[in-house]
Amino acid sequence: MARSRRRPVETTGTFPPQGSAAAASKGQPVPVRQWPIVIVLTIVAVGLAVTALNQFRPGVVTIGVALLIGCVLRLVLPEVGMLAVRSRFTDIAVMGVLGVAIVLLALASEPNPVITIRFINDIARMLGRGDG
Repeated sequence: MARSRRRPVETTGTFPPQGSAAAASKGQPVPVRQWPIVIVLTIVAVGLAVTALNQFRPGVVTIGVALLIGCVLRLVLPEVGMLAVRSRFTDIAVMGVLGVAIVLLALASEPNPVITIRFINDIARMLGRGDG
């Protein structure tokens, strides 16, 4: 019998990411079972609120720290519920790199940067926006 080239109606063979089971027992309400993502999203919401109150740098640093906390939670906890999106390695790498990048860029942003990142100044100078 010839195999059909049509896609199946139902996807089979797809597994949830490693560690995606709820972080607490099924008898608990959903926010308690999914406490790792609730913590990360709460910190992100605080960062967005601080940014909305015209405090750019502290708000964006808070968002970056939330990603770093999510990275640490994914690293140390065996089950993190909806915080697990891909493989453990991919989640840790993406959240870690983005968290560090957001914090560094927020600290290097104008006016009055807290840190100086040389290649960012070089890019700004090439675009005609740097002071030199």
